[in-house]
Amino acid sequence: MKTIQLKVSDSDIKKYDLGNEEIKFSDLVKKISSEYARQSLLECNEIAEQIGLSKMTLEEIDAEIKAVRDAKAHS
Repeated sequence: MKTIQLKVSDSDIKKYDLGNEEIKFSDLVKKISSEYARQSLLECNEIAEQIGLSKMTLEEIDAEIKAVRDAKAHS
């Protein structure tokens, strides 16, 4: 196994919850991936609110999904 050193800003240490101890590379990847996923989810929620998707009922969502699946089945 090899060891590498990275310089990380204090703000990124906090943002990615890295702590001050050694961390395995796989754990680093997981923490960074989780933060990107969280940011993407927040962006999706913002977009949904802006275009009115957040107000759709479950029945409307199911109908949209069914329409897309039916269109794919008939292509």
